[in-house]
Amino acid sequence: MVIAGRDFNDEVIARIRATVRSGVDLTRGALARVVCGWFDWRHADGRPKETSCRIVLNKLERRGLIELPAAREVSFLARRPRPAEPMQWPQIEAGLSKLGRIELVVVNGDKALSRQWRAMMQAHHPLGDGPLCRAQLRYLIRSEQGILGGLSFSAAAWRLGIRDEWIGWSEGTRAARLALIVGNSRFLIVPSVQVKNLASHVLGLASRQLAGDWQRHYGYKPVLIESFVDSSRYPGACYRAANWTDLGMTQGRGRQDRARQGQVGRKQVFVYPLQRNWRKLLTAPPELARLMPSVRAKPPLDWAEEEFGRCRLSERLTQRLMSMARDFWARPMANLPEACGSATKMQAAYRFLANDDVLFETLLQPHYAATEQRISELGEGSVVLVPQDTTSVNYTQLSIEGLGPIGTTADGAQGLHLHSSLAMTVQGVPLGFVDAQCWARDPQTFGKKAQRHALAIEQKESYRWLKSYQAVAAVQSAIHSSLWSVWAIGKRTSMSCLPKRRSSRRDRSYSFVLSTIAQVQDEQARLFEAIQRQPIAGYQIVKLPRQKNRPAREAKLAIRFAALTLCAPQDKAHLSALEIWTVLAKEEDTLEGVEPIEWRLLTTLAVQSFEQACEKVAWYTQRWGIEVFHRTLKSGCRIEDRRLGHGDRLEACLAIDMVVAWRIYHMVKLGREVPELPCDVYFEEAEWKALVAYSTKNPVPPEQALSLREAIRMVAKIGGFLGRKSDGEPGTETLWRGLQHLDLMTDVWRVMASGP
Repeated sequence: MVIAGRDFNDEVIARIRATVRSGVDLTRGALARVVCGWFDWRHADGRPKETSCRIVLNKLERRGLIELPAAREVSFLARRPRPAEPMQWPQIEAGLSKLGRIELVVVNGDKALSRQWRAMMQAHHPLGDGPLCRAQLRYLIRSEQGILGGLSFSAAAWRLGIRDEWIGWSEGTRAARLALIVGNSRFLIVPSVQVKNLASHVLGLASRQLAGDWQRHYGYKPVLIESFVDSSRYPGACYRAANWTDLGMTQGRGRQDRARQGQVGRKQVFVYPLQRNWRKLLTAPPELARLMPSVRAKPPLDWAEEEFGRCRLSERLTQRLMSMARDFWARPMANLPEACGSATKMQAAYRFLANDDVLFETLLQPHYAATEQRISELGEGSVVLVPQDTTSVNYTQLSIEGLGPIGTTADGAQGLHLHSSLAMTVQGVPLGFVDAQCWARDPQTFGKKAQRHALAIEQKESYRWLKSYQAVAAVQSAIHSSLWSVWAIGKRTSMSCLPKRRSSRRDRSYSFVLSTIAQVQDEQARLFEAIQRQPIAGYQIVKLPRQKNRPAREAKLAIRFAALTLCAPQDKAHLSALEIWTVLAKEEDTLEGVEPIEWRLLTTLAVQSFEQACEKVAWYTQRWGIEVFHRTLKSGCRIEDRRLGHGDRLEACLAIDMVVAWRIYHMVKLGREVPELPCDVYFEEAEWKALVAYSTKNPVPPEQALSLREAIRMVAKIGGFLGRKSDGEPGTETLWRGLQHLDLMTDVWRVMASGP
């Protein structure tokens, strides 16, 4: 289960229980700090989030999942400081200019100032001196005339309807970004000080000083201040004069009103932004920590739970996600209403996709963890290739908001871009996604190439390649397999985007196999002049798959290789040189009318023999797998026909479609590589029995499951596969069509098998 953005799975629960039973004299606070260490759960300044963790531990105990150490008997009243002694405050009635310099003095950490602040609040503020919630800063207002008053800032309200609606928050975004808002929990000018405009002047000082002070104490800058004013006592004129925004009235529920009695008086809500881009910062999607593979107490019920069961959504939304995934798998080529099968499920699916917490990245996080688990099960020393590529999804014909340009300015095509990194074995069996990114280009910046040199690499679209590469590195650092990132560079890509190789043996993923095509920049041309002069080391036969204007064929490639030093570009002189190996695979004798193949590969892996060069070429050919997947996704799932009204909903739906498309691609490849595998690894008992009964016209199916290859061929024949000797093995498209019919057959089989 996911609580407070952390995955408290069966393994973590068992670890907490073992820690409590260890016999160590462990307090609840110490246990919380230990758990924070497991998750690297910290504030911006590095302190463990002990309070948040203790809240989660208490929830787990209430659910009966763990038993916490006995709570120590501590009297909070005994710990509370004694009432402060009465103090004398200045008597001032003058203009603001007569006060001289006014400053805000931080009270935190100074006992003498803290006593003054407490005494003042206890004597004159309706709420007294506290307690204040969580992170807090207290100030004294001081001038040459003495102490004029005080104020404090602490944690913002957890849930506030008018504020959350004004910001544009969803539940998940609010939980992730709430710490960026601080509440003005106390504000007081002592009654003996009567100075016009003093309050608004102090608020102005606070708005300029607070962000820096907060960063020094807590390691980050707040973005927004909120304050509550009891309008039955105070008009709030000073907040308006200081340019605070009046949002309206609360509902009358206090911070502790869990019973929803609404007995607290309604308050006027004021807010003040501390940064210009405050809304962008507050509404930015939460950056999710990578889910780690875990040992389950019991196996998942089915593939949908394995791929989506650990999603960081509420239990209700997670169940809906898994239900939609099963429906999409059963009817992969259907539109959304047809796939759902009923009006009720269709409406629930539309509500799910429109939910602000349902994001592309959120939905794919559990699949990434499942992929990492599959990679780790290959065993230490296994080689896994991770080709990555970008494709566009065209929605030009649909009336949809939230899209961006995907073609040239002239054709006006609109849609989304998808960059995916698919892990696969050296035999081409896809294991799942390591990373995927989906976005709509900004129409205002599209086509402005002149700006590209002025932008940081993180702001460029090409950075998505490096981000995916970093995701590969993160996976490899956690397991013992060797992951190689496989790239392709286009005509005009600069070599300055290449990542540096790490020297650590554990960072083997910081190697790559990369290709450029024939038309290259001058800096690349000089690079390949060197490899062109190398002698031919041998010849390699590769099979080229069918493409739009090219039939499948075999190519005989002449192999050359060399070790080179790649210097930094002239405009990136601060970058260090990169030691690389390069392989040139070129088809020299072709038939007339056939375009010869020429691949130019760069890699940080050593290439010191003809066999090693052939290995890198063979690895690079697996890059076609990502292209096949993208084609499968578009034609099989028909993602370009989804009618969901907005780009955000399309992205969420695309995440589900990607996992469904990966699963059928995985089934096709697994059926070819391990054909004797029992088909029940993919098909439920009712599915394969219905399939056999239909295909053999025998109502009595066998007791033992078919092989996976036999089942795949039966499904493909239903989808139009002829199965002739010259046809080879079935592809994904015929399987898509066959699965459509298999779902209906299975429903009929279940009815017939249950008897009258």
